[in-house]
Amino acid sequence: MCGIAGAAWTSDGESLDGEALRRMTDVLSHRGPDDQGHYLDANATGGVALGHRRLSIIDLAGGHQPLSNEDGTVWIVFNGEIYNYRELRPELEAQGHRFQTSTDTETIIHLYEQYGPKCVERLRGMFAFAIWDAGKQRLFLARDRIGQKPLFYRAEHGRISFGSELKALLQVPDAPRQLDPQAVDLFLTYQYVPHPWCILKGYSKLSPGHYAIWQNGSLHTERYWSPPYDDDFDPQSLADPRLNDSSAWTETQWRERLRETLTEAVRLRMRSDVPIGAFLSGGIDSTITAGLMQSLAESPIHTFSIGFPIPEFDERSYARQAAEHLHTNHHEYVVEPSALETLPRLIWHYDEPFGDSSAIPTMYLSEVTRQEVTVALSGDGGDELFAGYHRYQAVRAAGLLDRLPGIVRASFGWQGWQKFPEGAGHRSTTRRFKRFMTAMSRPPEVRYLRWIGMFNTPEMRRQLYSPAYREQVGDFDSAEFLLNAYNHCRGRDFVTRTTCVDVLSYLPCDIMTKVDIASMAFGLEARSPFLDHHVAELAARMPLSLKMSGTRSKKILTDTFSDLIPESIQTRSKMGFGIPIDHWFRNELKELLCDTLLGETATQRGFFDPEYVRDMVESHVSGRVNECYRLWNLLIFEQWCQAFLDRTPAGATTG
Repeated sequence: MCGIAGAAWTSDGESLDGEALRRMTDVLSHRGPDDQGHYLDANATGGVALGHRRLSIIDLAGGHQPLSNEDGTVWIVFNGEIYNYRELRPELEAQGHRFQTSTDTETIIHLYEQYGPKCVERLRGMFAFAIWDAGKQRLFLARDRIGQKPLFYRAEHGRISFGSELKALLQVPDAPRQLDPQAVDLFLTYQYVPHPWCILKGYSKLSPGHYAIWQNGSLHTERYWSPPYDDDFDPQSLADPRLNDSSAWTETQWRERLRETLTEAVRLRMRSDVPIGAFLSGGIDSTITAGLMQSLAESPIHTFSIGFPIPEFDERSYARQAAEHLHTNHHEYVVEPSALETLPRLIWHYDEPFGDSSAIPTMYLSEVTRQEVTVALSGDGGDELFAGYHRYQAVRAAGLLDRLPGIVRASFGWQGWQKFPEGAGHRSTTRRFKRFMTAMSRPPEVRYLRWIGMFNTPEMRRQLYSPAYREQVGDFDSAEFLLNAYNHCRGRDFVTRTTCVDVLSYLPCDIMTKVDIASMAFGLEARSPFLDHHVAELAARMPLSLKMSGTRSKKILTDTFSDLIPESIQTRSKMGFGIPIDHWFRNELKELLCDTLLGETATQRGFFDPEYVRDMVESHVSGRVNECYRLWNLLIFEQWCQAFLDRTPAGATTG
């Protein structure tokens, strides 16, 4: 895994010199601590600058980047792993391409020479890369199908700059840093800034499953892949043509195909020239991943889990049971999460405001795992692909309630639900019931946003904003991001459509962002077999009845891999990877919360109504209402403003 950065420009664009390029890569040193490289070429028609920081995984001696083809006319900087590079190489050699290294990176170069932009369709892996085609004076950018690897860019007059992280682009001389009010509105809605937006005006994120071509000063982006959830899809786009006939498969056939496909995905991700292990939480997905790894390994694999002193956040016992069942070499750590110590590091690494609090334990887990291995496989993606979240059960239940007579459904809009006390615990049943009922009168798509969102209604955000900032946001509707995702899968039942929405939105924008940044902060490469696009396409075409049955979620996973999963884990309730924010804000983080959100620095920004924020803080601290997640997002946002707007992010200052 690596960090990439650079720029291309025309004769009337601003050039990038070697010093600026080095600053761009230096700020990404955590992503690639093993090596660095730069390529700079400028002439009367324009120029290109390519920079790379390397984490050595494959071909440790020969994988230096930037890397070129045989005659130096095509150059690449690449972040990611191509798992089928060995299978692609003989085909390319038969077509006359000559290889200088044993890396997966060089395979991409020759694929591009052979197929142009369509080269991405042949790649099986996670990737973000930039290719400079000197003959065409063209910069080609691409991002993997699911969005496991990030890619930021800024297109301006005569120049485009790019980087694995936003902070690399901010090293460009005179780089602007003006807040985008629409992106703020999106962050407060979803707890992340979704693609293609960026928190700063003028910057963008290349969307998953897209590539971009910059040539003659103009930029064109195009989608090359979508998960085939809809009945109205092109069968030729499937990675596995056998799925064309899957509508007639029996459950046994689905299970056989799932076992075969996921096993192959794990096998490919075990290719490495450095030590490799697996995250093991004791949940179904990570247990399956570790189990398949162990079945393919010649000796016990290394597995890693962390636990917390607070029982309701501690999964160590389940991870231990899974490790004993699979006979892995298990490493278990106990940590006392400290937001005071972790927040500065978290804010610096995540670049944009990122409100998923599970980023903190994910960083702890990555840190301890990196002490033993350089690559770790995870179970990420299993919940979205195989309907594992509790909220999908709520979506199905709501669909049944929608069949009730109109006079009954009208009562769902009763405002009295708002007066119900919520309870203080992070798993408060009362709060979940209240959240469920207050959204029931809405259309299903809007209802889902009410359930998963933070400041989840336009009215709530308007109350939060100051009058001046409300005008800046204008009539922008942050819900359109989610509603547009629903349009990608119109032909299926609503639960399946909702899982598709999460694959297109929550999975890349939240889960993948969280894991990529947390793992790369410590030079650890995280690989996700469930996100192999062969597996994703199989899951997309799968009937919902195989994933959900009664109150059972991920039914086909537990049935297919029952030999790998202890009985206690097959039947356990999903816990999640959380931290006690509600408790922190009433105790050890109370002072930080009040000083940050109610202090002069925050109030003078003029973004939010101080009295509205004060009321939220007091309501939570007093125990009247649990506002911990909304307050956490506001805290993260203000801390980000201080780090990125009030001063320039150079190198990491927190180790």
